[in-house]
Amino acid sequence: MTILTRAFIHPIGRCEINAPRRASGYGKSVLRATLVLLTMAAMVVPVTANAQTDPVESVNTFIGTKDEGNTFPGASAPFGMAHSSPIGSHYAGWRYDDPVIRGFGHFFLSGAGCWEQGGLVSILPTTALPQSFDHRRYGVGYRHQGEVGKPGYYRVDLASGITAESTATTRTGVERFTFPPGSTPHVLVNVGQANDKEPVTGSSVRVVDDRTLAGTVTAQAFCGGKPYTTYFTTTFDRPFATTGNWGGAEGGAGLRGQWLTFAEGPVTAATAISHVDPAGATKNLAEARDQTFDDLRTATQALWRDELGSIEIETDNATDRTVFYTALYHVLLQPLTGNDVDGRYRGFDDKVHTAEGWTYYEYYSLWDTYRAHNQLLALLRPDRAKDVARSVLTIHEQGGWLPRWAYANQETNTMTGDPVTPFLVDLWRFGALEGREDQAYRALLQNATQVPDPKSPFEGRVGNPSYLENGFVQYDKDFPKKGQDVDPHHGASATLEYALADCALSVMAESLGHDEDADTLRRRALNYRTLWDDTVTDRGFTGFPRPKTADGRWLSPFTPQGQDGFHEGTAWQYQWLAHHDVPGLVERLGGKEKATARLDDFFAYPDLVANPAKTVREKWVVGPYDYYNQFRYNPNNEPDLHAPWMYALMGQPWKTSAVNRAAQTLFVDGPNGVTGNDDLGTMSAWYVFSALGLYPAVPGTGQFILHAPRFAKSVIHQQNGNPIIIAAEGADPRTLQYIESAQLDHVRHEKVWVDHHTLAGGTNLTYTLTATPGEATWATTPDSTPPSPCATT
Repeated sequence: MTILTRAFIHPIGRCEINAPRRASGYGKSVLRATLVLLTMAAMVVPVTANAQTDPVESVNTFIGTKDEGNTFPGASAPFGMAHSSPIGSHYAGWRYDDPVIRGFGHFFLSGAGCWEQGGLVSILPTTALPQSFDHRRYGVGYRHQGEVGKPGYYRVDLASGITAESTATTRTGVERFTFPPGSTPHVLVNVGQANDKEPVTGSSVRVVDDRTLAGTVTAQAFCGGKPYTTYFTTTFDRPFATTGNWGGAEGGAGLRGQWLTFAEGPVTAATAISHVDPAGATKNLAEARDQTFDDLRTATQALWRDELGSIEIETDNATDRTVFYTALYHVLLQPLTGNDVDGRYRGFDDKVHTAEGWTYYEYYSLWDTYRAHNQLLALLRPDRAKDVARSVLTIHEQGGWLPRWAYANQETNTMTGDPVTPFLVDLWRFGALEGREDQAYRALLQNATQVPDPKSPFEGRVGNPSYLENGFVQYDKDFPKKGQDVDPHHGASATLEYALADCALSVMAESLGHDEDADTLRRRALNYRTLWDDTVTDRGFTGFPRPKTADGRWLSPFTPQGQDGFHEGTAWQYQWLAHHDVPGLVERLGGKEKATARLDDFFAYPDLVANPAKTVREKWVVGPYDYYNQFRYNPNNEPDLHAPWMYALMGQPWKTSAVNRAAQTLFVDGPNGVTGNDDLGTMSAWYVFSALGLYPAVPGTGQFILHAPRFAKSVIHQQNGNPIIIAAEGADPRTLQYIESAQLDHVRHEKVWVDHHTLAGGTNLTYTLTATPGEATWATTPDSTPPSPCATT
């Protein structure tokens, strides 16, 4: 192979390469490339055409690419570090109605809400070199007709006549470009630009040989975090004939990249990334080297088939299958693999470490994922959950503190409260901390009782001084912050989140024999009561959580529909975030009758029963970022995700079934199939649990609250070989249905919940459903509801 030198790398430069074409590296021969070209028509046809039996063919990766769902349609392996997906003008990478594709990027987040979400190392095929190397000018139109979005595979026809296909391995994104007959193949590799609002502050590119480029991209981390560097190596299946760069070989911000011209096509490119060093990116190419595009696609889709096959559903409705398996697909995209093939990864001390015999995972949107996503992964794949738990504890080892929103190897301090505590406590409850219980407990207790040094990049529970002394986090909009958010800016919601976390940790403390800590934490779990103002009235209901200022006074003026003191929600949504003390909350709401009447108003329940789909669209859903001036359930966001199960916890489980069926109508088979940010799979995890008929409502308890399932039969294939079988003959998602009776392992079950240990051992849940609410007397006796872990007796 001819080795190129830096001598011919110059701005808008050109060089001739006369290397012989021979079998080496990624592609073996011209014959293979020709065969690929001749079989292109076949590639449009799915590998397995039967979407009724193949979960891969049931997925539609375009779901969530509109209405700020912020998912990406391109290719990824399960929990993949690298991706291959189109870049448009939308800040999250691509939106379904973007008019042009600017390139195919190799790193994305799925469903996040902040601007900086990757799109790094953009590659675009073209039939002619552009006059301007700005992707805002050279982006190309495309057709949705014939576009394919499946797990591990994406295909689109560009207006230039080029067909672009994508697949991926865990650490590489791979494209195949098929050019129109008679055209000259060109490829642009842009390292100076990424997603529309992903600032690239530095980049470099160099020619390694006549098939390979390597370089770096330094980009802004999520939600205003610090810049970080991604190393990449891109290799092609055939030598390029000429090449040149724009913007120079390396430097700061600005247009920068490499153009390549090939003698013939099709052209396949594989890009591996690493956060460690150039050698890591090159080593990661081993996942794709010496394999054809079709081989890689087949292997990755086999991985997806195995992952998606962890749950089987029985339905004749193809749309239902698509919505369900796409939600499960979005769950299984993250957290992202963080270590290279040799086990090395860049830690939170900015040093290189090695994960030996386990996988280091990164990118933790904990404020979102602690509510449903975390528990679903732990239920389906306990071994992976162990690596996730170990990864989070490793952040503590290297950085000194536990994270809140960890992006790559830095803490962004995004969102509010103490989400890592319920996150890790639930992993402990599910067995994922075996052998590391004491280490985890010490880290969590530090987090719950201390505050990081001002020099630390972590904020931690920065509201602890007031919370520990006074029982609440003060509302102080001028409080200094280290990153995107800080708890006193949202003192009321931070107080409620701290209290919930304290309750979860008290459960763990008691189990590990730390009785004194457990008592203290249980008392602190009731701190939500310090913000309960019995004088506030709204919509005929009295008593709401209300922020307090540092001097202990109520914030004034105040309205339960306002934003002051609450993060991405109002007192109406946050009032339910005391589900670790249901009796105490019910008392503050005026008793069970008034409490459930308030839930009825919150969900617009009478209207919902009359017309579920119309009610949830017109009375629940607002814009994905319109968090305030609201008094209804917000299905777009996390603070009240558990609220449908409050009915069951208050003795009216039939209403939980009705609200879930209604909410499920928001998830559809289309680009607008997610009504707000999917938040790294959180909303999708909510849907999966909702459709199955069980939900982990109260952190730390291991309790799954039951409701009417969507499907006649579902089977959760646990890693231990013990299936969870959920059967509901006559289940009809087109109507509201309620549980008339239930059996657990063929024995009448009158509890509204089942615990994790029962599920882990394998079990049969069998329901008789009814469409008549008056017949739904199941689990309505006082002993049918689970004990609240922090209720006072």
